[in-house]
Amino acid sequence: MTPAINLAKKKKIVHTVHQYKHDPNAASYGLEAAEALGQDPSTVFKTLLFCLNGEAKNLAVAIIPVEMKLNLKAAAKAAGAKKAEMADPDIAQKTTGYVVGGISPIGQKKALPTFIHQSAQSLSVMCVSAGKRGLEIELAPQDLAQLTRANFAVLCQ
Repeated sequence: MTPAINLAKKKKIVHTVHQYKHDPNAASYGLEAAEALGQDPSTVFKTLLFCLNGEAKNLAVAIIPVEMKLNLKAAAKAAGAKKAEMADPDIAQKTTGYVVGGISPIGQKKALPTFIHQSAQSLSVMCVSAGKRGLEIELAPQDLAQLTRANFAVLCQ
């Protein structure tokens, strides 16, 4: 079990865990997950960390569909910052307690401001990393928002 799955169980959130054999040569962890699970890529989301205003340790989390690209200007706006850039992978790993490619938005070591792409609001369920490469957790977007204290926002173009 991962901290993400444990937290979902503890909070009695209805969820399903999906496991697949991770291919270390996959070009995109998120698209690999969607394909391996036979899911529509618009329902599988990736977790990205970004830093605010040039401060490497001032982090926030974006949860976006695997087929989309994060718009850093939109992410900065959602976080109330002047600018945003992708976080250093080592800092992301240390801050969340998860390995890159398996960073779950749920159960991170440190609670960070979290934003879910607005498209999730129209879904009944969505998948995000459960905290390991090859492990996904499926749950309702509103439950994900509750677990992570997230806001829904425009994050992609």
